[in-house]
Amino acid sequence: MHHHHRRLPGNVFSRPGAVLRGCQTIALRLLLTAASACLAQEAEPGFTSLFNGTDLTGWAGRPQHWSVEDGAITGRTTKEHPAQGNNFLFWTNGIVKDFELRAAFKITSQNDAHFSNSGIQYRSKDFGNFVAGGYQADMEVGTTYTGILYEERMRGILAQRGQMVWIQPDGKKRVVGSLGSSADILKAIKADDWNEYVIIARGNHLTHIINGRVTVDVTDDETGKNQGAREGILALQLHAGGPMTVQFKNIRLRVLEEAK
Repeated sequence: MHHHHRRLPGNVFSRPGAVLRGCQTIALRLLLTAASACLAQEAEPGFTSLFNGTDLTGWAGRPQHWSVEDGAITGRTTKEHPAQGNNFLFWTNGIVKDFELRAAFKITSQNDAHFSNSGIQYRSKDFGNFVAGGYQADMEVGTTYTGILYEERMRGILAQRGQMVWIQPDGKKRVVGSLGSSADILKAIKADDWNEYVIIARGNHLTHIINGRVTVDVTDDETGKNQGAREGILALQLHAGGPMTVQFKNIRLRVLEEAK
């Protein structure tokens, strides 16, 4: 924020009050800067960390695929240990309903010829054998899917990047607004580097944000057997395909009061 200071008329020193106010402003700014520096070292107020930075306490997945490296949850497929279908690392300490999740992610491919994809599953179902289905905040090595809302094992793509979507009670998807072009939002997403994913789910309203850019905004009103879940598990995806690595760190969760 840029403050325009009005030039004080006359000799500033004949107005001691103005000088004093200026000093107070500077002192307050220094104080606020120091305070925000202190806060940055702790989880944000109201958020709980879901990952201790050291091991997979509170998480469960296939040990040949999931580990902790460099202080990050690391999912890796290799030629020796392919994914054998999409598999997931499950958060084991509860379910999520209405929440805000924040996490840093980084995804890299060891084989450019293959599709390398991952995602954060939320409000999802456990299908056994570390397989999950439900809402997914998608990410990939590529230019199409990072930021979209995908529904694993169910309705598929619910919103492309940049779309505001209303899913009607009969299941018909209507694009009701734009958050910007997919290509423009992609410019805010860093390839082969850390990005910050934010997922906000409140009632039937789901929002994905990457590096401060809203990527999708979905209102899911579908009824019947395909209606979206209001609660479920949280999990991290390792997608079938060529050798790849996905990493997550600073995973933190804030429970929101349930939408009425």
